[in-house]
Amino acid sequence: MADSAELIAIGKIEKLFGVRGEVRVRSLSDVPGRFEGLTQVTLVAPSGRVLVTGVTRVRANGNSYVLGFDAFTTPEEAAVFRGGLIKIPRDQAPMLPAGQYYEFDLIGMAVMDEASHVLGTLEEILETPSNHVFVIRRPGREILIPAIKDAVASVDVKNRTMTIRSVEGWVQDDDSL
Repeated sequence: MADSAELIAIGKIEKLFGVRGEVRVRSLSDVPGRFEGLTQVTLVAPSGRVLVTGVTRVRANGNSYVLGFDAFTTPEEAAVFRGGLIKIPRDQAPMLPAGQYYEFDLIGMAVMDEASHVLGTLEEILETPSNHVFVIRRPGREILIPAIKDAVASVDVKNRTMTIRSVEGWVQDDDSL
């Protein structure tokens, strides 16, 4: 499997499930069928421990999935990875239509306004009932921008930059550097 710099997170292990070392997973991907075809994944525990393992079982369970892995046969073995991430190689992510982006491509981007004032770094994407919200941070400041087409002027994945439209109330005059 690829090294960790080329891996993307597709799921988060939320809790243990049953007595055979299976885990309940929250999907971090909206790609249909993302988990059903998995044969091998990299698990990253909250402690930083990394484990490459085969996938033995996948089943949908409400809004989440239950997964079994070669590496676990007991809940105690799986417990080390509770709160951890399930990752796959970046090249296994399907292409998206123009104008759509994976969260992992956006996180860490430099964000600026249309006048090229740097506003900070996109550090998080919040999910709200109406739309996602970009959390842009720099020392001493946090800016929340709705993740909608009216707010985003452009996204340059290759150069890791996002330009947002200047809309009164989103960014104060002292927000530009």
